[in-house]
Amino acid sequence: MSDKATLEYKGDKYEFPVIEGSENELAINIKTLRGASGMITIDPGYKNTGSCESAITFLDGEKGILSYRGYSIEELAEKADFLEVAYLLIFGELPNKEQLDKFHQDIKSESHVDEEMKKILDGFPKSAHPMGVLSSLTSALVAFNPESVDISSEKEMYDAIVTLLAKFPVLVAWAMRKKKGLPLDYGDDSLGYVENIHKMMFKKPNQEYKKNKIVIDALDKLLILHADHEQNCSTSTVRIVGSSHAGLFASISAGISALWGPLHGGANQAVLEMLEAIEADGGDTKKYMAKAKDKSDPFRLMGFGHRVYKNFDPRAKIIKVAADEVLNDLGIDDPILEIAKGLEQEALNDEYFVKRKLYPNVDFYSGIIYRALGIPTEMFTVMFALGRLPGWIAQWREMRLKNEPIGRPRQVYVGENLRPFVAVEKR
Repeated sequence: MSDKATLEYKGDKYEFPVIEGSENELAINIKTLRGASGMITIDPGYKNTGSCESAITFLDGEKGILSYRGYSIEELAEKADFLEVAYLLIFGELPNKEQLDKFHQDIKSESHVDEEMKKILDGFPKSAHPMGVLSSLTSALVAFNPESVDISSEKEMYDAIVTLLAKFPVLVAWAMRKKKGLPLDYGDDSLGYVENIHKMMFKKPNQEYKKNKIVIDALDKLLILHADHEQNCSTSTVRIVGSSHAGLFASISAGISALWGPLHGGANQAVLEMLEAIEADGGDTKKYMAKAKDKSDPFRLMGFGHRVYKNFDPRAKIIKVAADEVLNDLGIDDPILEIAKGLEQEALNDEYFVKRKLYPNVDFYSGIIYRALGIPTEMFTVMFALGRLPGWIAQWREMRLKNEPIGRPRQVYVGENLRPFVAVEKR
């Protein structure tokens, strides 16, 4: 195989090196294209453009493969907990017992959020979307941690990472408790990381907190499955904002805003809104499956298929088991969840969906679990952000340590040519 690719245009030939990734992915390095030829490439949505070389996450959509740092998502979801996966993504290797214990202890020691942050939270109306609240509070962390991080200092980088992993779950819980009108909770240092998140979100002021292992395990798996997903919209946003040497907190805040969109992190919220609309219309799942297959019908079945995974979403296969366990354990009688199960069974057995590989994806099952746990629909994307935090941190850290250049895409201008200015009275 040639290690160069040739572009020919109007008789001129230009050669560009071909690079190969560790999983045999091939890419043409065109960084000298404009200088050599005066041309650029155009790729709306960057679907065929690699913005970086990364050692964090591998994704093969055709084969349904997802791995973090070389470990399959299936094995990590089965054998690791979320904090182990966070450490792996950020620092490159699974922690030993001593490293993991120190990591958790350091996070606990930084979990207190400055009391003045409550004033910022109080400034939001109860109707504010929790994603907007979370993005603002995350950005506000800069004000309480104004020193810029020296990326050449391992200690400063570690301290910033620990600080964010410690305070972010508190902000998540506060966003939800604000929405539900509950007093703010600071958690309990005697609990595990995910268990403490659950406690901060759900503990009632007049009740003792009781752990439910099935629920905690399901949350743990959900967070692991969402922890990173290669160069998606929000991750690319974190990297491009960070490429300007914006700090960690500001870069993550930008990622939260990108995740908010219904085509990205808002997909699991869209699933529940769809299910609620089906219920309001009588709950006839067969009717809506027929509408989904009718190309002339504007109805879109949310939570089925995936723009990256062309076969199946490996995360969905894992979380389906957890969803079934949670529903069985909690024994919830909810017509919305019954509609979801009905759609799932019809799609898995309908020739139209099977042939097109439109299987339920991770957003479908995560929405079901969050609904069963009593998490408000507006909080679904916040939970996605909570899971994605380690991936964003890992991507920001990798980008800064490699000293990647500032992101600056080109464009093809299609506007007016140069024209003279016309005075207002003559227009």
